[in-house]
Amino acid sequence: MLFSSRLPTSSLIEVCRVLRHNLSAGLTLRNVFDQQAKRGPLAFRPVAERIGKDLQEGQSLEDALKKEAVYFPPLFLNLAIIGEQSGMLPEVFAELEKYYALQQKLRRDFIAQITWPVVQLVAAIFVVAGLIFIMGILPGNEHGKKGFDPVGLGTGPVAAIRFLVGVVLLVALGIAGYLLVTRKLLRQGTVEAFLLRVPLIGPCLQALALTRFCLALRLMHETGMSIVDAVRFSLRATDNGAYVAASPKVEDALRAGDELTAALSQARLFPEEFTNIIATAEEGGRLPDVLKHQTEYYEEEARRRMSALTQGASWGVWVFVAILIIVAIFRIFLFYIQMIESNLP
Repeated sequence: MLFSSRLPTSSLIEVCRVLRHNLSAGLTLRNVFDQQAKRGPLAFRPVAERIGKDLQEGQSLEDALKKEAVYFPPLFLNLAIIGEQSGMLPEVFAELEKYYALQQKLRRDFIAQITWPVVQLVAAIFVVAGLIFIMGILPGNEHGKKGFDPVGLGTGPVAAIRFLVGVVLLVALGIAGYLLVTRKLLRQGTVEAFLLRVPLIGPCLQALALTRFCLALRLMHETGMSIVDAVRFSLRATDNGAYVAASPKVEDALRAGDELTAALSQARLFPEEFTNIIATAEEGGRLPDVLKHQTEYYEEEARRRMSALTQGASWGVWVFVAILIIVAIFRIFLFYIQMIESNLP
C-alpha cells in the first residue's frame, strides 16, 4: 500500500516461500527467522531479527508477530497465528505464498496497462503548458493583442507556471485525500462500505475481500476452531473495513444458533450466489472443499474485475486528455472568430 509501513508484496512472497520450505524440512521457527535476519529481503531483515530474539526468549510466534503487526497485512497475521496453533504452518505459508503472488501479478498488470495512458496525460499537460508559454511570447497582431488563451489562465511564462502549479496541487490534493481515506477513515468501515457500491471499484474490492475470507475460513475450519472464532478471524483477514465492521452482527447470529449462511447474510455484504453455495456446502458437509473452490473462483474474478477497473481508469485518463484538447480547440476557434469579426469593416 502506498505510503505504508507494511512489507512490500515481493518481500512477503519471499518470506512465505522460505518459511514454507524450511519448516517443511524440519527447521525450527527460530532458526528460520535467524536466517532471514541475515539473508532475507532487506526490508524484512530487522523485523526478522526482532522476531527471532522474541522466539529465543520463549515467546510464541503469535506474540512476536503482534509486536510487529504494523509490518504485516491482517491475512498474514491471522493465518500465521492459526497455523502455529494448529501445527499447519507449512501449509498456511504455502497458501499465503500463492495468494501474494496473485496480488503481485494483479498489481503489475494494473501498472502495465495504466502506464501508457498516464504518459499520454503527462504529455498533454506539458503540451498545453508549452502552448500557453509560446502564445505569450509571440508578438502581438496589428491591434496589439496577444495570441489566444488555451485554457483561460492567460498566456506567457507566468501563466504556464501557474497552470503547472495548479496541476501539481490537484495531484497533491488527490494524494492527501488517498492518505486521509486509507489511514484515517478506511478502517471505520463506512468508507469501504461506500466503495463497495461504486462501479468498477466495488466489484474489485469485493472479489479481493472474498478471496481472503474463503482462504482464511477454509484453513481455520480445518484446524477445528469454533465457527465463531473462525468467522471473526476470517472477516478480519479480509483487510476490508466494511467486512470487519460487520463481524459483531455475524458473531451474534452464530452464537444465537444460526447456520453460517444465515449469519453471513446479516452482514449484507456477501453476494446471494455466494451464500447459496455456502448453504449447499453446509448441508452436504463439504464446506472446506467448497471454500477452496470459491477461493480459486474469486481469484479469477479478482483478475477479471481488476482488468475492468484498469480499462475504466485508462478510459478516464483518455477522456481527461480529450477534454483538454477539446477545450484548446474550442478556444482556438473562438479566437479566430474574434479575429475575423475584428477585421470586418
